[in-house]
Amino acid sequence: MKQIRSTAVPIRDENIDTDQIIPARFLKATSRDGFGKNLFRDWRYENDNEATPRKDFPLNNPKWKGDILVAGKNFGCGSSREHAAWAIRDHGFEVVVSSFFADIFRNNALNNFLLPVQVSEDFLQHLFDTLDADPATQIDVDLEQQTIRILPTGEQEHFDINPYKKTCMINGYDDIDFLISILPDIEAFEKKKS
Repeated sequence: MKQIRSTAVPIRDENIDTDQIIPARFLKATSRDGFGKNLFRDWRYENDNEATPRKDFPLNNPKWKGDILVAGKNFGCGSSREHAAWAIRDHGFEVVVSSFFADIFRNNALNNFLLPVQVSEDFLQHLFDTLDADPATQIDVDLEQQTIRILPTGEQEHFDINPYKKTCMINGYDDIDFLISILPDIEAFEKKKS
């Protein structure tokens, strides 16, 4: 992934923990597939055996769609379950924007090709307000340039990312793929060393 241009789904809540992202009762599978249907399960459905969608929840509202999730401060706090990143990715999101991410969630996201974009509080609030005013607003996330931009206004902000993880995300590498990509360098080093 080098660049994502999409509309976004805003969830203004702060301190969204991993149990809210994917409740513990759905953690029985060991493959990454199928978790997206239970993303924010307890927030998305009424307490009637989870059959009735809550119309006021953004994921159930047809005006909100896209590959970008915009969430309140301290996203991904709580337990260290990797399933939270799996659920967000399986639902179709490629980017999560917040003003702060829990460290373990950030690492799990990056390891699962979900880009956590940390922005300032002011930019996040402006992004929420812009999306409220026009749900069709296009957001551009450029991983190579490390910028997030609101396309209609051109307002943008820089975000940080670990250089190694940036390389992996741009090239679609997991840790093993990265090592394979530098195998000639490793072999040359070993040869020179011996």
